[in-house]
Amino acid sequence: MTQSLYPTFHYADAPSAIDWLERAFGFTRHMVVPGEQEGTIAHAELALDGSLIMLGGGGPGTPAPGTGSVYIAIDDPDALHARATAEGAEVVYGPVDQPYGSREFAVRDPEGNTWCFGTYRPAPDA
Repeated sequence: MTQSLYPTFHYADAPSAIDWLERAFGFTRHMVVPGEQEGTIAHAELALDGSLIMLGGGGPGTPAPGTGSVYIAIDDPDALHARATAEGAEVVYGPVDQPYGSREFAVRDPEGNTWCFGTYRPAPDA
């Protein structure tokens, strides 16, 4: 199946955000397009377990940095929670077992975006 939904985040310091997302969550760089100004990012795509997110430095008409949120399905939320908090992620909740069967947690990155990770994998009807 081809991915058709791409969460997008805006950062005041996109280069530092990319570095942190790699260390804290294990993202890898798929594409990074430098911005017009030295040290900025116009567009980036980061991969995790076969899916991509997009991010950049923002601009006119884009949401303010730190206002995004996403849920990402993973197999081992406890290990990722430990990794993320070791990198300074602000804990929102968890890890916790949810009544619908998911083990999950949520943290904020250094610019305030909320990242939720859990074992629940919703699927559209076939």
